[in-house]
Amino acid sequence: MLVQKLSWIILLLFLCQHGIEAKRTIICEGGSAFLSCDFGLIKVLEANYGRTDHTTCASGRPSNEISNTHCFQEKSLHTMSARCNGRKSCSVPAVNSVFSDPCRGTFKYLDVSYDCITAKRSTTCEYTQSVIICDTGVISIYHANYGRRDLVTCPHKLATSPDCYSPQTLSLRSRCEGKKSCQLNASNSVYTDPCYGVFKYLEVMYSCI
Repeated sequence: MLVQKLSWIILLLFLCQHGIEAKRTIICEGGSAFLSCDFGLIKVLEANYGRTDHTTCASGRPSNEISNTHCFQEKSLHTMSARCNGRKSCSVPAVNSVFSDPCRGTFKYLDVSYDCITAKRSTTCEYTQSVIICDTGVISIYHANYGRRDLVTCPHKLATSPDCYSPQTLSLRSRCEGKKSCQLNASNSVYTDPCYGVFKYLEVMYSCI
């Protein structure tokens, strides 16, 4: 917990020093949220799939579908982070099948705030090892995922699904945070298998601070 708090403090200081303003996108249920960075990589800050007011995505909707303004999906940030963090762009459908339905009968929307941050990205294909190194400063992990988010990275005949998410941010922080170098091992024996039969890779987004 202390490592996680320190990491967020470091991120906030970084954003304040560089004067970066968060981007925000709101997509009505049934649409798709598109996040992109011209410079840097995506870092999702806040997300909610639900409803918190009477006016957003309310046009043409009966009152009973927009009356609940206390509709929160607590896993929204986790879902968006797993799908988008560390990428130049991503598209996420605002549908119940992705987020699950936090309030049945309510017409929902996806509200996301994110930043584009300067960070390094490391990719380690399954069954291999790699090392991340900071020549200056020490490692600060922003995001890590063991799975597969596209069909291009680490090409393989078993690269059959782009929707394999197993966030490992906390695990990598505890192992690598504050070090000059850290060895990465992309293996089911280390992270367990999030999608059996799919060839995976370990993505890590980090900075040297």
